[in-house]
Amino acid sequence: MTPLRVETPASKAPPSGTPSSGPRPGATARAPLASALAPRARGRVLRDHAARVVMWAAFALALAPLVWILWTVVSKGSHLLLESQWWTHSQRGITSRREGGGAVHAIQGTLIQGAATAAIAVPVAVLTAVYLVEYGRGKLARVVSFMVDILTGIPSIVAALFVYAIWVTTFGFQRVGFAVVLSLVLLMVPTVVRSTEEMLKLVPNELREASYALGVPKWKTIVKVVLPTAFSGIVTGVLLGLARVMGETAPLLILGPYTKSIATDLFAGYMPTLPTMINQDRNELAQSAAADRVWAAALTLILLVLLLNLAGRLVARFGSVKK
Repeated sequence: MTPLRVETPASKAPPSGTPSSGPRPGATARAPLASALAPRARGRVLRDHAARVVMWAAFALALAPLVWILWTVVSKGSHLLLESQWWTHSQRGITSRREGGGAVHAIQGTLIQGAATAAIAVPVAVLTAVYLVEYGRGKLARVVSFMVDILTGIPSIVAALFVYAIWVTTFGFQRVGFAVVLSLVLLMVPTVVRSTEEMLKLVPNELREASYALGVPKWKTIVKVVLPTAFSGIVTGVLLGLARVMGETAPLLILGPYTKSIATDLFAGYMPTLPTMINQDRNELAQSAAADRVWAAALTLILLVLLLNLAGRLVARFGSVKK
């Protein structure tokens, strides 16, 4: 029998006359290729640096007016916010030349109108979003989606004039706080519809299918599974939409006359708010007392909107849609 030959690494070694190391085939071809790509790499680096410079310059250009406005409002209006009567007194009996008084009447009016707006707009918007996501098929769904898009782009003054034409001109009612609420509803509904619609789309279909497999009806699946899962996102959209409408001015100027007294009835008399308080005193800016109140009311409105936006961000961060 022929003995089995086993090759070892030594047996595979090249002959002594063969060089053990040297440039690999094609190594000499990579050097010209690398030298040819070097200008392109440098060009990409330069374009990247140029894009960064342009981006940061645009960011600084957009941030500068915001910082300037905030600094102006804070520096001129913060001292009144540190006084207790600003949060406990109204402007009743306070003239433009007289110092003192507070903004409790305007703060209450803004919060009351915001709460009434949310009470009407949120159910309508959420049900509309549920229809578009869960049931919307055919021409009706396309028409509803198109109308929501139209409402999204409507200016606030157009919504105010529309309500004025119906509420005051057609039916002959007086300008009251509830008329302002109706115009704010038109502005808030599309924002909440779109945000709620996106949150409902994030709910996994597996949850719906599991519920259907257990024999649960579709409407109960929506109420018990879909809406609770997307609840935090819906709340975030509601808070952001409410923050938007609470800073509107045109509906208040057209439909909500201002008063310096505390008024909480939406259907009778005038309704004071922070935007109308600012507008009331702007014609008296020559008086230092009136100017201080204008800046303080503006800062109060900014802080109120800021708190709503922060609340929306916190809800979105700590209560995101579960998957």
